[in-house]
Amino acid sequence: MKKITIALLTFQLLTFNLLKADEGMWLPMLLKDNYDQMVKAGLKLTPEQLYDINNASLKDAIVWFNGGCTSELISDKGLLLTNHHCGYEAIANHSTAADNILDNGFWAKNFTEEKVNQNLFASILVRMEDVSERVNKAIAGDASEAKKQSIFKGIVEEATKGTHYEGFVRSFFKDNAYYLFVFEKFTDVRLVAAPPQAIGKFGGDTDNWMWPRHTGDFSMFRIYADKENKPSKYSADNVPYKPKKFLTISNKGLEEGDYTMVYGFPGRTNRYEISHGIELATSKINPAIVALRDIRLSSWKEQMDKSDSTRLLMSAQYARISNYWKYFIGQTEQLKRLKVYEEKKQTETTFTTWAKGKPEYETILSNYEKAYANYNQYALHSTYMREGISGCGILAAAMNYTSLEKALTTDAQNADNVKKATDRIQGFNANFYKSFNKVSEQKILAKIIQMYYENIPANQQPAYMAEMMKKHKGKTTTETFEKFAKTVFEKSFVANPQTAAKFLEKPDAKKLQKDPAYAFVKACFDNYNKNIESHIDAFNTANAAEGNKYIRGLMAMQADKKFYPDANGTLRLTYGNVKSYTPKDAAYFNYFTTLNGIIEKDNPNDFEFKVPAKLKELYKAKDFGNYADKNGDIRVAFISNNDITGGNSGSPVLNANGELVGLAFDGNWEAMSGDIYFDSKYKRTISNDIRYVLFLIDKYGGATNLINEMKIVN
Repeated sequence: MKKITIALLTFQLLTFNLLKADEGMWLPMLLKDNYDQMVKAGLKLTPEQLYDINNASLKDAIVWFNGGCTSELISDKGLLLTNHHCGYEAIANHSTAADNILDNGFWAKNFTEEKVNQNLFASILVRMEDVSERVNKAIAGDASEAKKQSIFKGIVEEATKGTHYEGFVRSFFKDNAYYLFVFEKFTDVRLVAAPPQAIGKFGGDTDNWMWPRHTGDFSMFRIYADKENKPSKYSADNVPYKPKKFLTISNKGLEEGDYTMVYGFPGRTNRYEISHGIELATSKINPAIVALRDIRLSSWKEQMDKSDSTRLLMSAQYARISNYWKYFIGQTEQLKRLKVYEEKKQTETTFTTWAKGKPEYETILSNYEKAYANYNQYALHSTYMREGISGCGILAAAMNYTSLEKALTTDAQNADNVKKATDRIQGFNANFYKSFNKVSEQKILAKIIQMYYENIPANQQPAYMAEMMKKHKGKTTTETFEKFAKTVFEKSFVANPQTAAKFLEKPDAKKLQKDPAYAFVKACFDNYNKNIESHIDAFNTANAAEGNKYIRGLMAMQADKKFYPDANGTLRLTYGNVKSYTPKDAAYFNYFTTLNGIIEKDNPNDFEFKVPAKLKELYKAKDFGNYADKNGDIRVAFISNNDITGGNSGSPVLNANGELVGLAFDGNWEAMSGDIYFDSKYKRTISNDIRYVLFLIDKYGGATNLINEMKIVN
C-alpha cells in the first residue's frame, strides 16, 4: 500500500465538504470549496466577501481578543464587541469599592471616558498561507520539535520582514499539513462599555453551559492606533483605529431555520482522539480536575461571600476557574451518555481489520495501546502538578523564584541575571497579591496537598513529602496537612507582599532555599522533572507519531468521507441554522429566550439571579424602543447548530447577508462532549440576540453615542 502523499493530503484539505451543514470549523482561505453547500444552507454572499486578502472582506472585521477570545469590529472607529466574560478581568481590574463598575456597569459617553488597559491585545488576520510542502521538505529526516520550530521561525521572519506584522505557523491534522498566519497586533485596547455583572453574568454558575439562557454576555472595547493607523503602545496621542471592514448590524432578528455563520478563533478540539484517551479522560483526568478546582472555588467563595471588597478582588480568578470546572463535569457526563468510547472502539476495530497487510498502518493501534499502558501510570501525576500544585496560589508564586535561585547560585557574579529575575518576580507580584486571600489560600494548600498525597502513588512522590509529614505529624492526616499549611503561611516570605518585597530588595539564596513554600514546591517540581516528565514526554512523542499516521490511515480507509481539521486557535468559520431541540424524553427547548424569562428568574436573595432595578423598570414600562420582536418581546438569546468551542467566546453570529445578528457565548449541557465528539442531534451554540445587546446599550446604559456610531439596518 502506497503512503498518502502530501499532494494528496493537500488535495483533500482543499476539496473536503461538510459532513453536515452544522459540523466543522473551516479555514476561511478554503471556503470556496464549501461554497455550494453554504449557498444551499442559505448564504447570499460571494466567497470573496467572506475571505479575500486583496480586498476588504468579512475576515477583516474578526479580531482575536487577547489570545483567548474573539471580538468583532462594529464601527469605523475601531469599536469592538466581545463577551462580558472575555472582558471580565479588565472590568474587574478597573473596579474599586468607590467606583464599582463590575457591579454597576460602565458606559463611556465619549472617547475621554474610555479606560486604558494593561496587557490587552487585539489581532487582525492579514493573510494565511499553506506552507505544508515547504515545511515537510525542510524537516525530511529530522521531524523533531526543535527542528520544526526553527523552520516555523524562518517562515514567519520571511513573511513579516519589512513590516510591523507578527505571525505563526500552526500544524493541522496532527502534522499532516501546516499553515502560516500573519497578523496585525494592536496593544492599545480600551474599555468602552459593560453591563453590570448582574446582567453580564446573570445566572452565574447555575446557568453556565445551560439552555434556556438569559445572560447578557457582552462588553465593548476600542482599538487605538497611531496617526498613521498602525499599532502603537498606549499614548495620549493615539486615535481610534480605522478598520478595513466593520460589521453591519441587523435589527431584523432570526427565526427557526434561518442561516447562521460563526466567525472566530476556536481554541482546541480533539475530534480524532482514540478510545484509550476517552477512557482515561472520563475515569481519571476529568474527575481529578473537577475535584481539585472545587477546592479552590469553595475556599474562595467562602471568603468572597463575607465582603464586597473581597468579592471584587477575587471575582476574576473565580470566574476563570469555575467556567471549566463545570465544563469537565459536563464533558464526562456527555461522553458517557453518548457512548463515545464505544463508538471510537468500533471505528478502531474496523481500522484494525482494514490495516492488515498495510505495513504503514497495521501497528498504529497496538503502538497506541503500549503508549497508553505506560502513560496511564503517570497521567494523573501530570494533572495534579498542573491543577493541584500549580493551583495553590502560594506555591505558584514561590515557583517563580527558581530563576532567581539559579542566578544567585550559578550566576552569582552576574548582577544582570539577578536583576532580570528580580524584576520579573516583582512584575508578577504586582498583580498576584491583589487577589491573594491568605485565609482561603491556606485552606487550599492543606487540602490540595492532602489530595496529592492520597491519590498519587507513593513511589512517584518527592522524598520531601515524607519528611514534611513526619515534621508536622498530627492526630489525623488532615491535621498534618493543616499544620504544614499553617507553618508555610507563618514562615514563608511569599505569604505576603511586604515580606516578599523586602526579600527582593536583598535576595539571598540560602534564605530562599529554606523558605517552606519554595522548598516544598521545588521538591515537587524537581521530582516531576527527574522521575515523571520523561514518561509524559515519551507518551506525547508516541501520541503525535501515531496520531499523524492514524489520521492518514482514516483518510485512506474512508476515501469517500470528508474530513476537517481540529480547532487550534486559528481563524475559522462554521455555518448552520437556527434550530430548537429536544434534550430528553417529553422535553422541548425553543430556539430563543426573552426578557420575560429574566423576570421569571428574578430572586433578590440570590446573587446569581438578582435582576437590576432599572432593567425591571424598563420591562414594566415596556420601554423597548425598536428592539422588540414581532410579538413585542425582547429576545435575549437564541440557539443554532453551529460548531464552536472555547475561543469562540465573543464570536459574531452572522446572517445570510453577513450582517451581525448575535454574539456567541456558550455551548449547551447536552453536547459538552463537543471538543472530542460532535453530536449533530444535541450540539447547539448559545448566542445573545444582538437586539438585546443594543437595547441594553441604548435603554439601560443610555449610551446613544455608541448606538449612533454603529451601522444598524432593518
